[in-house]
Amino acid sequence: MTTFTLNGKATTLDVEDDMPLLWVLRNELKLTGTKFGCGIALCGACTVHVDGSPTRACVTPLAQVAGKRVDTIDGLKSKALAAVQKAWVELDVVQCGYCQSGQIMAAAALLEKTAKPTDADIDSAMNGNLCRCGAYPRIRAAIHQAGAAL
Repeated sequence: MTTFTLNGKATTLDVEDDMPLLWVLRNELKLTGTKFGCGIALCGACTVHVDGSPTRACVTPLAQVAGKRVDTIDGLKSKALAAVQKAWVELDVVQCGYCQSGQIMAAAALLEKTAKPTDADIDSAMNGNLCRCGAYPRIRAAIHQAGAAL
């Protein structure tokens, strides 16, 4: 049995401790906002927050989040997230949209720590969050706009 806080609610599961958090979220708990991309922590589509830090769920075993707070795109509620989502819509960031939950989670985590990030801050925080459509300039602009709104 593994117990953790998921999107603000105590959660206890009886699954294998080594099951990746991504599959726990998607298959066991039916929270499908967190996406499977590469399965080896290189693309960022599976980004969630563990105790406030962006974490790749595809390579994080369930045992590693025992006793911790996990927030997903399905349940994250913060001023930074609201600002990011608003900027994403206003600047028409999304193309295919597949990577967006991971991009948004990484951007929200950055803005929680650095409300007015520089381009270098954004590049560092978003490094490894891949967008096959190449929307990086709009992603950066949206993060700047969201930061200015905070």
